[in-house]
Amino acid sequence: YHEKININKIMTKPFELSAFEARQLIGQKKLSSLELVKSCIGQIEKTNTKINAIVALDESEAIRQAEEADRKTLKGEKLNLLHGIPVGIKDLNMVKNLRSTSGSLLNENHVPKDDDAIVKNIREEGGIIFCKTNTPEFGAGGNTTNKVYGPTVNPFDTKKSAAGSSGGSAAALACDMITMANGSDYAGSLRTPASFCAVTGFRPSPGMVPAVDSAVSLNPFSVQGPMGKNVKDTFLLLQAQSDINNNDPFSSLNAISLPDNLNETDLSSVKMAYSSDLGCAPVDKEIKKIFYKKIETIKSNFKTAINDHPNFLDIHNCFEVIRGFNYVSSHLEKYKNHKKLLGSNVIDDVEGGLLYNVEDLAWAHTEQTNIYKNFRKFFENFDVLISPSASVSPYPHTKLFVDEINGKKMPTYKRWLALSYAPTMALPCAWSLPCGLDHLNMPFGIQLIAPAGNDAKLSEIALALENVLNSNNETKRPKPAI
Repeated sequence: YHEKININKIMTKPFELSAFEARQLIGQKKLSSLELVKSCIGQIEKTNTKINAIVALDESEAIRQAEEADRKTLKGEKLNLLHGIPVGIKDLNMVKNLRSTSGSLLNENHVPKDDDAIVKNIREEGGIIFCKTNTPEFGAGGNTTNKVYGPTVNPFDTKKSAAGSSGGSAAALACDMITMANGSDYAGSLRTPASFCAVTGFRPSPGMVPAVDSAVSLNPFSVQGPMGKNVKDTFLLLQAQSDINNNDPFSSLNAISLPDNLNETDLSSVKMAYSSDLGCAPVDKEIKKIFYKKIETIKSNFKTAINDHPNFLDIHNCFEVIRGFNYVSSHLEKYKNHKKLLGSNVIDDVEGGLLYNVEDLAWAHTEQTNIYKNFRKFFENFDVLISPSASVSPYPHTKLFVDEINGKKMPTYKRWLALSYAPTMALPCAWSLPCGLDHLNMPFGIQLIAPAGNDAKLSEIALALENVLNSNNETKRPKPAI
């Protein structure tokens, strides 16, 4: 680079930069993509053996893509949104010529010949795709571990879980191995690991990021979304992921536009509700205490702050029936033909789903409709609902799931995730933001929830609140010592 500055003049190492900062420096010819990529690879080599967040890596391909990005920069070509930025891809997504297993022994040696739709969108916007992040088998579960790669551990305490199912993406971001990462979310698969690892995740409205590989296309509950070190980074990746794709009926029917630039809203005009448990979720009593302390530090920034929540009705049975239907749709053939190779979570979901009948399914969809209506009615009086992102402090990664809260045994492996799956059933958009540490000095996150279609408005609230949180030692984003 003729105009490149010495990287030492940047007050941080390239891998420590936010994606937004790195993209600006690359556009200004003050940082090369090759420097950034090599810096991230160096951090992966140094850190990943302790964390196990990155499970497939093609270093030579990363360097090739970076060199090509730098040639475009020097030629003065138009640079896309993610030009020269390394992006981690969750191992549920297919990446051309890169081992893509979905965390399952059934796909242990699978190397796709093509990118899936989301990966194509990221690549077309200039993102450098060179690594996969760990996930539980087919994304089933809130602890990122599987029979192919083993567990991803928490960067703040390697004896504990990074949560799931986007735990690999969250842990890699926390350790600066990558600048941004994609994830997916059903029962909190983006939000919970973001909370456990002190990074940022966004669950967009159905159709915002097209999902074209679902066994049932009329399933708005599982969505793809972005993860980053902060709101601006995460929103930047959302812009790259979002698209209109007629193979996703929610995308083709409900196009939602995003602003080119994200500006923070004036929180003094925002009507906020908050709830420690959404009226339905089991939540550790110490987490509730921490949550209320955090709310006390931020609520004066809002126009109103009222302790309230929607009526989620019989949310747990509704969720179990509909999720069971979706898992039977997606995994019944695997269960019938390859059960010995499957993990216990997938087996549990399929077998649970097979217990229900058409009457159960009809009831669940009717109940979900009423939950949705209650949710929408609630937001006639509020702009945002804030709750904890996770019901417990990060737990030992040797446990497959949280089986007990406040001395009460959980009836299913998913019940501890009710803080996130309850809003899911009402079709929200939702941010998870780092919010300091909890009572055990582990990361604590808060969830910002709004009805589908409010992605831009909620993102502006999230950006403003992030600035408030980071201005206070009690609520600013922590960084792992590792």
